Amino acid sequence: MTTPHRYVSGAIDLAEVKARAEARDQAATAPAGVGGIAPFLTVTAENFEAEAVRRSLEVPVVMLIGTSRSPTSEQLRADLQDIAAAGNLAFVVGYVDADATPEVAQAFGVQALPTVVALAAGRPVTQFEGAQPKEVVQNWVDTLVEQIAPQLQGLQQTAGEEGPAEPEDPRLDAAIAALNAGDFDAAIATYDEILAAEPDNREIAQARDTARLLKRLNPAERTEDPVVAADADPTDVDKQFDAADAEVVAGAPERAFDRLIALMLTQAGDEKTRVRDRLLELFALFDAADPRVGAARTKMASALF
Repeated sequence: MTTPHRYVSGAIDLAEVKARAEARDQAATAPAGVGGIAPFLTVTAENFEAEAVRRSLEVPVVMLIGTSRSPTSEQLRADLQDIAAAGNLAFVVGYVDADATPEVAQAFGVQALPTVVALAAGRPVTQFEGAQPKEVVQNWVDTLVEQIAPQLQGLQQTAGEEGPAEPEDPRLDAAIAALNAGDFDAAIATYDEILAAEPDNREIAQARDTARLLKRLNPAERTEDPVVAADADPTDVDKQFDAADAEVVAGAPERAFDRLIALMLTQAGDEKTRVRDRLLELFALFDAADPRVGAARTKMASALF
């Protein structure tokens, strides 16, 4: 186990950096294009704003805060480098050397090394500490990309490169702009407006439910680890909801589903219905054919009746 490593001075203020990044003219400061973007890079105080905060407006940025003093950290670094190399720039990985740049590590409130933090739209959305098998890390990254990447801008293209297809519905531009500004309510309202006219649009419903999840996970409104809090109070419905959200984003939807199904067995009446509705909302974040969803639906049916 890595010895906890604490930082007490020289912190970078994430909110301040994000504000500066958004205030700048991105045309003047953005990288030249996708061809010049590395899937894995070292993040320092000098490039933190461009390569971490501003890049996370485009794609998820997985930040590894580690140290060469820890074999666990070095193994995680190697695994993430491999995963990033095969990731087709659907996300990027930034490595922070906590010994060389402790002020960057402190920006994330790191208490132990290694710590992995996912950034999206300029803010942390989920994290984990310590060693994890490579396949678990891969699953965590895959879930992050599946759930978060569609809400971001995508990497900016150069004039000579073939860019992504334009959104089928131009109203999505407003929703994506709102998400990038951290205005989840505005994004959700836009998705709801589209769904009012197109109630069967599953893609928009999934985007709205993802935006709801991001809003609920807003780290600025958190004072404790949601999973730890829920495990300490297993009958508190709201705490179980928070923990399930965190587990979904952390790449462990099965744990989230099982948590809420177990909770359903302890509830009755309106509260049981409320748990069911949250489960259905989480199911909707995944493909209907996902075997994890199918298995959880069967368990939910048994818990309901």
